[in-house]
Amino acid sequence: MTYATRYQQKSKTLNVLSIAGVALTLGLAGCSNNEQAEAGADSTAAGQNIELLNVSYDVSRDFYKDYNPLFVEHYKAENPDSEILIKQSHGGSSKQALSIASGLQADVATMNQGSDIELLEKKGLVESDWANKFPDNAVPFTSTIVFLVRKGNPKGINDWQDLTKEGVEIVMANPKVTGNGRYAFLGAYGYGLNAFNNEEAATKNYVRDMLKNVKVYENGGRAATTTFVQRGIGDVLVTFENEANLAVNDFGAGKVDIVYPKYSIKSESPVAVVKSVTDKKGTTEAATAYLDYLWSEPAQQLAADLYLRPSVKTVLDKNSDKLPPLDTFRPNDVFGTWDEIMSTYFSDGGVFDQLAINAPQ
Repeated sequence: MTYATRYQQKSKTLNVLSIAGVALTLGLAGCSNNEQAEAGADSTAAGQNIELLNVSYDVSRDFYKDYNPLFVEHYKAENPDSEILIKQSHGGSSKQALSIASGLQADVATMNQGSDIELLEKKGLVESDWANKFPDNAVPFTSTIVFLVRKGNPKGINDWQDLTKEGVEIVMANPKVTGNGRYAFLGAYGYGLNAFNNEEAATKNYVRDMLKNVKVYENGGRAATTTFVQRGIGDVLVTFENEANLAVNDFGAGKVDIVYPKYSIKSESPVAVVKSVTDKKGTTEAATAYLDYLWSEPAQQLAADLYLRPSVKTVLDKNSDKLPPLDTFRPNDVFGTWDEIMSTYFSDGGVFDQLAINAPQ
């Protein structure tokens, strides 16, 4: 029985106040070990009041804002004697992973880059076989990098090569600290390798010319969108497909258009239970259920409605009108493991630093 079938149910209108979007600071991690142990024991003993913290990346907030009440309804139906509260923390994906590594008491980590979960694995916070705990290597949905341009596309930006045009100003997230920015950079680099027959010199020249046009490196994907759409800075925003569609259909409606490059990168959003926290709190079962339900048909359709590409193929195919088939590549197939990618391209003095003028630190 597939995950979609297991959880198939009719969508319902939810008159539930969103309990997402609660930003927590590292100050919450300052509880003593005894206090944390007592809290876990109380939760386990009562079995009725469960609180989960989902630490996630910047532009996922719109998905989890709607997913959380959907899951709460599902969980309550299966556990009528339990009360469950989901809290959210959002920011640049890698910063969020570092926050968990530094003590932020996340029950689950939902990131947009495999290296962020791998960091938690190395710290002993996530199980070594985390990618096998859920379907699709623990990736419930994917996205890709597209371009958001001013209405009518006045600068004629149709593909990656156009980002090097003189006078074009680019806004993007900072590749040094955000998954959004790294996927944008790797998307450009992968395009170059594909366009120039894997010639590194020609590819680096292209990427260097593109980065010359970057006007602003923002500290997160949502901050980059705000800078481009609301502050009116730049001619093109290089960002995730779901974020671009949100701008076109919501706060940037009538002001911006989406341009799909002919060849782009596939971004994967892996998830994992932070077992070191959930075992202590007694929330492992609830945290696992929370992530497991991401593969349910209602959750997968919600992802599609928000222009994330569902990993359940039947749901993806059903939404091909809004999520057109694309020619994409996986970064690990082109650039190696995430350890290799981070070391080669994004470490201090790495390829990004070598190619970018005034590279952000």
